[in-house]
Amino acid sequence: MEKLDNSKIRDAGLKDWRKLAQALQARYSIPNYDVAAAFVTAVAQVAEADGHHPDMRMTYGIIDISLCTHEDGLWVTQKDIDMAKRISDIAREIGLESRPGEVAQLEIALDTADEGRAGPFWSVLLTGSSDNKIYDYVFDPTGRVPGLSFQDTDAHENPRQRWHFDLWLAPEVAEERIAAAVETGGSVVDDSRAPSFTVLADPEGNRVCICTETGR
Repeated sequence: MEKLDNSKIRDAGLKDWRKLAQALQARYSIPNYDVAAAFVTAVAQVAEADGHHPDMRMTYGIIDISLCTHEDGLWVTQKDIDMAKRISDIAREIGLESRPGEVAQLEIALDTADEGRAGPFWSVLLTGSSDNKIYDYVFDPTGRVPGLSFQDTDAHENPRQRWHFDLWLAPEVAEERIAAAVETGGSVVDDSRAPSFTVLADPEGNRVCICTETGR
């Protein structure tokens, strides 16, 4: 099935959903667990009928849902778009409030000159299997740990910061989040690729990238 690029995903008009690193993400507020259970049950019935299953996480006050297609990687395809629309319809019928600006995804990034050597180590360590390295990522299929990406760099001597966070946010909240971080004493290191990604540093110089799908 065709992998959809970000422009096609935006054209689908999914008001409840935001594309983050790999998947479509939605968040709904829930008034109580009885209503949440009704929502989860309805989504599960649709998912079983279609044979396409979203990831769902429920905690106090919210339900987070993630949708992507697991075919030679993790991609958004038309069946994810179709399922997202059906889930949004269910949420409206039940009366749940969508909170798309609150979706977020944390990835850990490692600068490496040889991901072929480093990758199996981190895949086994984080997930228990070397089979969970897909291209330049390590993904835990059960979502216990954040995704790990390998970013190509020249060989270099230690010490140097080689680890950093990639924090994926909804595009409409990224600028505000960056400004808030700067107000606490952080700094913008590089915004030449904003809003696709902006490199920040904490007061001690440790770096983090704020990422959005805009411009990709």
